[in-house]
Amino acid sequence: MHIRNGDTVEVICGADRGVRARVLQVDHQAGKAVVEGVSRVYKHVKRSQKNPQGGRLSKEMPVELSNLMLVCESCKAAARTGARFLKDGSKERYCKKC
Repeated sequence: MHIRNGDTVEVICGADRGVRARVLQVDHQAGKAVVEGVSRVYKHVKRSQKNPQGGRLSKEMPVELSNLMLVCESCKAAARTGARFLKDGSKERYCKKC
């Protein structure tokens, strides 16, 4: 997959369409990623010793990788990416727009 932790991505479909945010965690097995501020849900927590106030906790849920597009750092546009090998043998991602 082309999306890694720390990348800036744009949500291309769903309720949060058009939002640009940073990737916090990627699960390649499930094909999902947790993106900062996207797909937030409320978990109702009962009062306990650990959580004496109780109430509603806001939590980010994973988003399908197919609903995310990587944002290029140089042209600042959401673009498809490719992979290529450099002369020294290392692999790099590149933007197909710029």
